[in-house]
Amino acid sequence: MTQKTSAHYQREFRRRLREQGLVKKEVWIRPENARLLTQAEKTLREPNLVETIKEGEFVMTNLHEISELWTSQSLKTALEQEPLFSTNQATIELIDGIDASLFIEMKAFGDLPVFLTVVGEQIIVESVLWPVDAVSDVAGFNDAILRTHKYFPLSTISLDTMANGESVYHMFGALSASSIMSNVLLEIDMLANNVIQATQAYAEFLIEQPTPELA
Repeated sequence: MTQKTSAHYQREFRRRLREQGLVKKEVWIRPENARLLTQAEKTLREPNLVETIKEGEFVMTNLHEISELWTSQSLKTALEQEPLFSTNQATIELIDGIDASLFIEMKAFGDLPVFLTVVGEQIIVESVLWPVDAVSDVAGFNDAILRTHKYFPLSTISLDTMANGESVYHMFGALSASSIMSNVLLEIDMLANNVIQATQAYAEFLIEQPTPELA
């Protein structure tokens, strides 16, 4: 089966947003406020909002710390109860192995595949960007990543070798294995969003160009 690149998922992501009647609006914010913008954007995608969001005001939920570290199995069970999965906005599957991991398919992001692994005291959330051979200027791209990846909140980019020997770029985020559920969900959503944004940001280095944004 031909491996799909992040450019494919970006196209699917945009297509599905347009089908929902959504439009793209560019905003300028301070980088430390990126998390708040993501939360507000998700709220503003909901139809028929009946409450007005006042300036600087966000709806907060009660957060309860968990007393034990998550395992892949316990995290899967808990995630399945969250609206992201219970309403089929995403699917989740446990992949057994030495380090069991969760395979998540983000429906709202064009079926983007995301992998979540609990390793010791941390949770790694990652997704493949593209293989090295999909990059037209590897040296230039690597330099660009080192200079700009900090602008993707909660995520960074690595170059890894797969089991078949292929070199691929991953985008990933890490958080504590004792993190509250809301932070785990934010990490998953932020990573998916960052993969889409990275495809646009680094388009000039890709052999396969992303589809231009429609007006």
